Formats: sequence, C-alpha cells, structure tokens
Amino acid sequence: MQLETFISDLLFRYECVIVPDFGAFLTERQSATVNEVNHSFYPPRKVIAFNEQIQNNDGLLARYIADVEKIPFEVAVTKIKKRVKILKSYLTQGETITFNNIGEIIFNSEGKIVFEPSYNLNYLTDAFGLSQFDTTVVNREVYKETVAAIEEATPIAITPEKRKNRGYLKYAAVALIALTLGGVLASKYYVGEIEAHNQLAQRKATQQLETKIQEATFNLNALPAITLNVTKQTGNYHIVAGAFRVEANCDKKVAQLKADGFSARKIGANRYGLHQVAYASYEGRLDALKALRNIKKTHNKDAWLLVQKLD
Repeated sequence: MQLETFISDLLFRYECVIVPDFGAFLTERQSATVNEVNHSFYPPRKVIAFNEQIQNNDGLLARYIADVEKIPFEVAVTKIKKRVKILKSYLTQGETITFNNIGEIIFNSEGKIVFEPSYNLNYLTDAFGLSQFDTTVVNREVYKETVAAIEEATPIAITPEKRKNRGYLKYAAVALIALTLGGVLASKYYVGEIEAHNQLAQRKATQQLETKIQEATFNLNALPAITLNVTKQTGNYHIVAGAFRVEANCDKKVAQLKADGFSARKIGANRYGLHQVAYASYEGRLDALKALRNIKKTHNKDAWLLVQKLD
C-alpha cells in the first residue's frame, strides 16, 4: 500500500495528516514571493513540514483509506501499521524514504528524523492553475542616461537676433485663434440644426409606430396541453456504483449506467468530498437488497448498499 497517495489527497483539504506511530505532515500557507536574483515570481502555496512528535491516531487517514478501498476501518488501521513498520525498518538501515510530491525522510547522525519537503505539487487549491514565471530586468536608469546624453549633444538655443526677425508670428497667431473660434461656433450651430432635425424625425416615427400598434389585432390560439410522465427517484436505500473525486467522472458514470438501462443518478458527496453514483434508489429495504443481489450477480460485484438516515 502506497501511503503517500492517500496522504497527498488529504493534504489538499486538511492542514494536518497524522500517520499513527510515525508522525504528522503539516501544511502552512505561504504568500506569493519574488526572487530578485533570477527575477522569478512564485504563486502562493502550502509549505509542508513534518512533526514526529504527533503520532496519535485521529482516524482521518484510516477512514479515508477504508472509504476509497471499500474495506472495514479496522483493516485499514492494520494496513497502516504494517506499512509504518516497514518504513521504520528502512530508516534504521540508513535508507531515504521518498514520499512522491510530499518530500523525503531520513535519519540524521543523532537518530532524529529529518524531512526535506518537495515543491513539485502546490496543495493550495486557491492557487490552482498558477505557476512560476520569469521576467526580464527593466533598467530604467540606463534609458535616463541615454536621453540625457542626447540632450547634451544637441542643445537648442534661440538668439535675440532671431527673435527680432520673427515679430510677424504674433499676428499669425491672432489670425489663427480667430479662425479657430469661428470654426467652432459654426460647427456648434450646424450640429444643433442636425440634432433638432433628428429629434423631429424621431417623434414622427414614434407616432406612426404607436398608430400601427393600436390598429393591430393579435389572435393567439390556445396551445394543446402536453402531458409528461416523469418518474422521480426517491428513497433512502441507494445501491452505490462508485465514488469519484472529480465530478466530471461522476457524470460519465451516470451516463454509462443509464445507457445500460439503470435509473442511475448522483446522490451527492460524502464526508470525504467524493461524488457518489447510485444505480437506483428504493423506499423499501427488501426491494433494495433484492436489486443489490441482482446487480452484484450480473453487473458489478463491488456494488454496495448505502442507507441514509431520515432527518
């Protein structure tokens, strides 16, 4: 049994996952960071740590394994104990234990556990789809120095003699201002005339439309009634076909079972966040057991009966 697969699944949803008699994997949220040396941006993430002092069994890992593998809780606890015993034997022999996408564990010279986290997988669901990206350096000071050098190389100077020879420019400026004001006034007058014409045309069009609406007669014949026979799935006894972490896979399973002739449907997520699919739901226990025996015999030997308590 590969414990790291189940531990990795739980780290997405919980901040502490305890492996009984071994230690606990802890997560802590870290904000986005910037590496000024290589100019890289890193999204927010969960940083993983390991604490060998926390070893009490809280049942979280065993319950999850029992639910996924469809085995009793006690069997899951026994499997964990056997795996932990093997891991400890590896550590005492000086070997390095690698948990995929979690980190590596070894014994140091003092016999203490040393954990080196892995950064291959970001367990922070809020940062899903965000990845590291690099950028180039923007050297603004270089551009400032370049512009300053150009200004020093090409100075602009105006001598008093040239100013005397250009006295006619002030008359040209006055004439230009007058022409501009005249053009603006004429443009405003022309625009006002166009707006008045448009408003008059719009009022006439509105009056004609209202007249046509008042003269029109609408005759809507009664539509024939349609009767639909819909069978609603009810009952607290569900024959479960499977549970899926991804809801899209849950929808595919429902479509597949309906194609095989079953009244399949989704019955919601369990306490571990897995989306459950049922072959059918029944009001009576005897009917459900009869259907379960038939499904186990002809379609799926791993099907099981889920009984929901009445509210």
